[in-house]
Amino acid sequence: MASLGAVARAVEHECVCFASFEGEDGPRELQGLLFRPAAAGARPAAAVVAMHGCGGLYAKTGELTGRHRQWAEVLTAAGYVVLFVDSFRPRGLREICTQKARTIRQSRERTRDAFAGLRYLAGRPDVDGARVGLLGWSHGAGSVLFALREGAGRGLELAHDFAAAVAFYPGCSALGAAAYRPRAPILLLVGEADDWTPAEPCVEFVGQARAAGAAIDLRLYPGAHHYFDAPDLAVKTREGLATPPEGRATVGTHPEARRDALARVPEFLSRHLNGGNPWTAPC
Repeated sequence: MASLGAVARAVEHECVCFASFEGEDGPRELQGLLFRPAAAGARPAAAVVAMHGCGGLYAKTGELTGRHRQWAEVLTAAGYVVLFVDSFRPRGLREICTQKARTIRQSRERTRDAFAGLRYLAGRPDVDGARVGLLGWSHGAGSVLFALREGAGRGLELAHDFAAAVAFYPGCSALGAAAYRPRAPILLLVGEADDWTPAEPCVEFVGQARAAGAAIDLRLYPGAHHYFDAPDLAVKTREGLATPPEGRATVGTHPEARRDALARVPEFLSRHLNGGNPWTAPC
């Protein structure tokens, strides 16, 4: 189980490039940051593909944001190889939080990026392709839900599927009203006070999915806002946003929710990635 002290540890990482699934419709090559555990195990490691939100991977300074670095440190401390997929820079963008007309969609481009990350990790000799999880925040969390939806990934050249997934504060209403049947277990973490991607649609979404037999764990955090898992982010109102009402939303750290998530996510991934989930891609 991860401790709060784990987030202060430096982690070895490198920039990597890998083939996309976009072809003529977009970049042929994606970029990402690859983090590896400090010590290699006796067998190929389990891994996690991580999908950033609408603000991208990097802060305005050009450095990896504190939230992403925190989770890289926590997950590598738990023994995972972690790939942060950069969906924006290869497409000439830094962020899309302020854009109303978005050309990078959760249901298409970002879902394909997630599968491209899976293919890249599964091809590495230090990764067990049958033990790869998917994790995302906000816009990236929406892509997590789309990628795990029944039928997603069909027609792509994949030897394995994701074995588990974690979604932080997604916009659950984007999935529509149809019954949702994920191909692997999902952990959904949402702040009850979130006014950017509200909790109510996620509660309804999970209820419908569970009624259809879906394996989804929902954790609601009272009083928590968007970005509740970020380290040391003072609660504030963010202006100029494209999707929330009146263009503003409250964001900031919620210490209790963050502490719970830092422990709950590694435990969930360990429970579902310790075995394997081999998948034969359909013709």
